[in-house]
Amino acid sequence: MALWDRLKESASTMQTQLMAKKNDLKSGAFRDASMAMCALVAAADGTVDPSERQRVAQLIATNEVLQNFDADDLRRRFEENLNKLTADFAFGKVSVMQEIAKAKKKPAEARAVIQIGIVIGGADGDFDKDEQAVVREACYTLDLPPHEFDL
Repeated sequence: MALWDRLKESASTMQTQLMAKKNDLKSGAFRDASMAMCALVAAADGTVDPSERQRVAQLIATNEVLQNFDADDLRRRFEENLNKLTADFAFGKVSVMQEIAKAKKKPAEARAVIQIGIVIGGADGDFDKDEQAVVREACYTLDLPPHEFDL
């Protein structure tokens, strides 16, 4: 199976798993950690072009699991995290990882945050090494083994 096919299958599997847990994913900690993860994946290579920003914002708005939350609020949180990362990636990353760490107390939410990172990273068909690296780092932040997510 080609890498691209495995990526699509993995992202699809993650989305299915997220949907199964949708009713359990309603906390503010999950919301904050998810938006931080989306921003981190979008800025993983150190830059965010307008089309990438728009694509991730669109994915956030249309993701069924995230529809538990107000779309404008999600967009605002995503943009705030993205602005921190684009202003100073290293410094912004510390703040964003703190947001991701909010999901640490509930393992189901922590796993869902990682799954959202994989879904966002694979959405363009190329879950590249920079994106994989930041999601792997988030696994460590959340005390989850990266191999559980094939990272």
